[in-house]
Amino acid sequence: MGLEKIETSPGRVLALWHINEDESTLAAHLGEDAPENVTNAQKRLEWLAGRVLVKEALLSLHLPYRGLIKDAFGKPFPVGHDYQLSLSHSFPYAAVLLDAHQSVGIDLEQPKEKLLRIAPRMFHPTELADAGTDLIKLCIYWCAKEALIKVYGKKDLTFAKSLLVAPFSRKTEGEIVGSIIVDNEERVIPLCYTVTPDFVLVFNKATTL
Repeated sequence: MGLEKIETSPGRVLALWHINEDESTLAAHLGEDAPENVTNAQKRLEWLAGRVLVKEALLSLHLPYRGLIKDAFGKPFPVGHDYQLSLSHSFPYAAVLLDAHQSVGIDLEQPKEKLLRIAPRMFHPTELADAGTDLIKLCIYWCAKEALIKVYGKKDLTFAKSLLVAPFSRKTEGEIVGSIIVDNEERVIPLCYTVTPDFVLVFNKATTL
């Protein structure tokens, strides 16, 4: 089984899956097949692995998996449970964040050269100045913005103006500060990041209750 990490804390689960199974194995573990309209073989594996991982995360909370539903904005929720959910995948990895108390966002990406090309139109000038040509740092910024938009839960924000990340010193792991700006109101979101040899992972911190 490809479960690589599962971390539980009160009301929250963070889980990571390394996809090394074939489709039939994942489907058997999940108890259902990938939908027919997902035709790409790799995307089918991601679809299945993501849901298998949600199942494992719920089981760690002693909760049954009954499937996922999506709201009008495409945000997923676990059927029958009052938990917020965020999913991310970049083959061959999938990541899940579940939280009982707050909206969550998680993003997993592999640093790719195309970020250098698209960064000037996706990032704020202060972010560009901070990252320069550091591909890993650009990827952290990108993942942070993706995590922020998932926390927000809608898709009508612009990366360069509505989703901002404060400059930071890059380490193997650390904390950064993101902001969601809507109608001139700023919502500050603390984020955590991890850099591995294979991918970058960013997610929002748990709220202190």
